[in-house]
Amino acid sequence: MNAIKSTNKAIQTYYQTLQDYREHEIGHETALRSAFQNLLADTAKTHHWLLVPEQSTRSGGKRAVPVGTVCDDFNLHRGYWEAKDTDDDLDAEIAKKIKKGYPLNNIIFEDTRQAVLFQGHREVLRVDLTDAQNVADLLNLFFDYAEPEIEDFAKAVEEFKDRVPDLAGKLTEKIDAAHRDNAKFQTAFDSFFALCQSALNPNISRAAVDEMLVQHLLTERLFRKIFDNPEFTRRNVIAAEVETVIDALVSKSFNRDDFQKSLDRFYVAIENAAHTMPEFSDKQHFLNTVYERFFQGYSVKTADTHGIVYTPQAIVDFMCASV
Repeated sequence: MNAIKSTNKAIQTYYQTLQDYREHEIGHETALRSAFQNLLADTAKTHHWLLVPEQSTRSGGKRAVPVGTVCDDFNLHRGYWEAKDTDDDLDAEIAKKIKKGYPLNNIIFEDTRQAVLFQGHREVLRVDLTDAQNVADLLNLFFDYAEPEIEDFAKAVEEFKDRVPDLAGKLTEKIDAAHRDNAKFQTAFDSFFALCQSALNPNISRAAVDEMLVQHLLTERLFRKIFDNPEFTRRNVIAAEVETVIDALVSKSFNRDDFQKSLDRFYVAIENAAHTMPEFSDKQHFLNTVYERFFQGYSVKTADTHGIVYTPQAIVDFMCASV
């Protein structure tokens, strides 16, 4: 109900702004489009999303810069907006943008008088913007739409979040057992622990390093797949050192492939969602956010106290940049 009230208020403000412009005889595109920009931005906030002006993206191998891009809290692009002048032929301008490769998965084209909504690469709605109900219908369709990859991702995240404590607990048990009876693991761990003390934090605890190993086992595949670099865990200095310890851990009873296979649906959902983001920086932000949700899922007390401590965010950024 609050979302509906907020949307209705944003629509009223939109019309009032246009009325104010008319009274001051202001009719150029830059001013008029600011009214619709504020409408989209205010409505996006009710979904806890963000409207980003002039953000570059790629679609079909071509670079495009829509007037606005709506991003969710994972920084996934949920929709686009393109404004045209009232003196332009809107259909002709849409044809030009389509030829330039503008994304048509969920985009509004508007010229203050009318709006055309494309979803799933086809036109699904054309409305007269002078009618408030039309504007409400347009916004509802735009913000309710989710590409199949993103919809599947949202479901997988909710499902996996509930499984993280159990999964992490089982991994911790494997690591505890290796500390007791796996000499190869003990040697590799001691070497890595010394590196962490010298390079990250001289006061770091052995339990904290154990958590790093758990995180790595949960997320390593995502780094490889999302950045399309299967060798990064061997070439990145931090990841390579972690991998040495993991290799020792799995040298006895633990089967890493079987563990990851059990999470395949979740991994695939995240990887497919990331592939909707062509820009490296967007993928990095996306992966950082997913990584944070992992951590908070199984170590809430530490997350509440320190945020993402192990692995430190600077190291996560370094790993991403290295790839």
